[in-house]
Amino acid sequence: MGNIRARKENGKLLLDFHFHGVRFREQTALPDNQQNRKKVQALLDKVEARIKLGEFNYAEFFPGSKNIQKFLEVNPNHANTSQTQLVRVQNSNIPARISTRAPLFEIFARQWQTEKKIEWRASHARNIESVLSNSLIKFFGKRVLSDITKAEILEFRSKLASKPGRGGKEQIAAKTINTHMALLKAILEEASDRYSFENPYKNIKPLKLQRSHVEPFSLIEVNRIIESVREDYRNYYAVRFYSGMRTGEIDGLRWEFVDFKRGLIAIRETLVQGKTEYTKTDGSQRDIPMLGPVKAALEAQYQATGKLSPYVFCNTEGKPLDHNNITKRVWYPLLRHLGLKMRRPYQTRHTAATLLLASGENPEWVARFLGHASTEMLFKVYSRYIPNLTRQDGSAFEQMLGVQDERHAAQQHSTE
Repeated sequence: MGNIRARKENGKLLLDFHFHGVRFREQTALPDNQQNRKKVQALLDKVEARIKLGEFNYAEFFPGSKNIQKFLEVNPNHANTSQTQLVRVQNSNIPARISTRAPLFEIFARQWQTEKKIEWRASHARNIESVLSNSLIKFFGKRVLSDITKAEILEFRSKLASKPGRGGKEQIAAKTINTHMALLKAILEEASDRYSFENPYKNIKPLKLQRSHVEPFSLIEVNRIIESVREDYRNYYAVRFYSGMRTGEIDGLRWEFVDFKRGLIAIRETLVQGKTEYTKTDGSQRDIPMLGPVKAALEAQYQATGKLSPYVFCNTEGKPLDHNNITKRVWYPLLRHLGLKMRRPYQTRHTAATLLLASGENPEWVARFLGHASTEMLFKVYSRYIPNLTRQDGSAFEQMLGVQDERHAAQQHSTE
């Protein structure tokens, strides 16, 4: 076990630890007090953790140290350490690892990624990897962290903004740019704290996002879609439209979470890129009632797939649906066939929200139904669909569906 002590000569804290039986000592520039001991102890704990894992790299923790050569002699496997990591100590007022010019952006970003990964959902971890590898490291990778300037950060944002967006859009979306910038900010904040340099990411505000634009279907359009879609997807879209479930939630729904006796669907998982994981947020964990035709659709679906797969909606092999494939093969062709405006399948969720609100259901109940943490999202996105505050149990919504169904039946009867 290593220890921390103060030199008698100057009263400054010192790290004292062993690696492969060899003693190493690293002087800091911090005076001996309780706060500084906590800082240095945290550093020592990380050093010893890396040693136990067999992942300790002296230059990463103490760049510029005279002990690096000694470490390389003890551990020849690290003899190929990049010279760019062996930068000299320039600031003598802070601890050894923090006192030097910080390591390269790429080295620290990967270390930060490894440390934080345990906190992330699998899909978020994949997104972080993509942004790091394809964007941030390409631009900042070979820069020493403490040398990065605000001007460079703004230059990065400008170059990112000049790239074309998805789906033939001329410019990358502001939301995507903000995602990249937020990741850069998090890395620089952590690095500046560990290495005690001034964080260059100051007074840089996120780009203003356009207000969310919802394009819900009318109840008549919903019925046309459900009646016209191919039979093997009729139950799927009925549940999508009347449950308000997110794409990953409905595609990842398993029979064990469908309670016919209580008339409830338990949202506990989501399907992202073919893998089941925890829901989008804690608030997304909820039990939703089977409103309108949802229960009938699920009962019919059970006859089709209940014995075939643990997933409610699946392909002929019993595997969960590939929503990109379904969107291209079923959804868009159907909208074209019906002469309806092209809209993403996610509008089925917006449709459920607007129909619930338009029927007079209480916004707080609707927020819980949809898995929102509060009503803020509802009032921001769906404000024009909130006529009053009456019901809070789904009865108003079902009453509206019943009236509409009666009218629809009457229309069909009159044409016969």
